[in-house]
Amino acid sequence: MMKFRSVLVILLALVTALMLNVGSVAAAKVKKPQTYTPAQLERIQEYTTELQATRDRLPELATLIQQQDWTFARNFIHGPLGELRSDISGLIRNLLPDAQPSARLLAKTLFDDLIAIDTAAQAGDYKKAIRNYAEALRDFDAFTAVLPKA
Repeated sequence: MMKFRSVLVILLALVTALMLNVGSVAAAKVKKPQTYTPAQLERIQEYTTELQATRDRLPELATLIQQQDWTFARNFIHGPLGELRSDISGLIRNLLPDAQPSARLLAKTLFDDLIAIDTAAQAGDYKKAIRNYAEALRDFDAFTAVLPKA
């Protein structure tokens, strides 16, 4: 009889522990809707303003490509556009976790386009440079479209 009680107590303790674990897992799965804090929105707005200023300068790169001024085109990519990567990375860090993967993917395609323009400028390939410039514009606009509005 004594062994039966010991086994019963152990069994009840295991069942209780199991129920507590299942309850905590179910509670953890319930997500609160995520929203931006005012500080995040302010920081995102700062980055967005910087990105818009960079976007406004992109036609200068098109002019350099059309003139086939490859040295200055490459200097423009590494100079004024050089901080674009750090600005976009900072912006992505301030996005909600659900929005970050798609923003990272769009940013990567934009950077790939800029690298392709740089490579084409180095090779003096006008067609490839102008095609990648058009893709960079499209990808830049797609990236800014996923950003939250103030």
